[in-house]
Amino acid sequence: MAGVSLGRVSDCKPILMLGLPKGSLEESTINLFAKAGWKITTNSRSYKPAIDDVELDGRFVRAQEVSRYVEHGFFDCGLTGFDWIQENESDVVEVCDLIYSRASVQKSRWVLCVPEGSGITKPEQLAGKRVATELVGTVKRYFAKKGIAVEVEFSWGATEVKVPDLVDAIVDITETGNSIRANKLRIIDTLLETNTKFIANKASWANPVKRKKIETIALLLRGALEAESKVGLKMNLPKAALGAVVNALPALRNPTISQLSHADWIALETIIDESVVREIIPQLKSLGAEGIVEYPLNKVVY
Repeated sequence: MAGVSLGRVSDCKPILMLGLPKGSLEESTINLFAKAGWKITTNSRSYKPAIDDVELDGRFVRAQEVSRYVEHGFFDCGLTGFDWIQENESDVVEVCDLIYSRASVQKSRWVLCVPEGSGITKPEQLAGKRVATELVGTVKRYFAKKGIAVEVEFSWGATEVKVPDLVDAIVDITETGNSIRANKLRIIDTLLETNTKFIANKASWANPVKRKKIETIALLLRGALEAESKVGLKMNLPKAALGAVVNALPALRNPTISQLSHADWIALETIIDESVVREIIPQLKSLGAEGIVEYPLNKVVY
């Protein structure tokens, strides 16, 4: 309407407008924010979540779009994959890495694949052929940099099933490679590694109030991710066993030690990787520790 300025959503309260990834990362993102201290409530019909923080508002949009909206200022900050930042060539601040997905806590790869039975072993052999992918811009730039003329077409999904009948090769994302092998494909190159990143609009990052809030969110999200692979461990033990117990513990930092009411006994508390607990607890028991308690952690902030 004439005379009405719509403005950007971040020009008004609350402090930050947050872009959240809709789709495969949605549930794991909500869970991560919950561990970090923010409850995000939504339903399948709504792209506007409720966040239990008066300083935050947000929208769920496709991860492919988040970086564009952050760059243009419609979001102050957001979470999206490094792959989509690259694909959109978005000019944003990369605040921190958040390596998580719906299935694992490892980076994913965009890989160039051909049928197992194909004689193609290197990208140069695809000259004049057709490649399907969702990451069209990135793939075009990859082949252009190598000087290989190929036809790159957009794939709306189920990209693995398109070779060899519809296309000669694909570029698709994988975490474990299981889907690639299940579809009788062979990887001949990796274009890029990707993981979720917390990004910010440059103007928002330059605003001291917004930047402080963005940095707080980043700190707690990183702390929540760090805690996922660790547990707390506490126990009582004789003072005489302290040296042997400390040597046995692969501690994050020096353990906390407290005197118990009995002069010869102390309490010890520490944080360790969850993966070593099953080996450590029997060893601690054999060294004289008692009342050993393992407990989960929400956040570990260095």
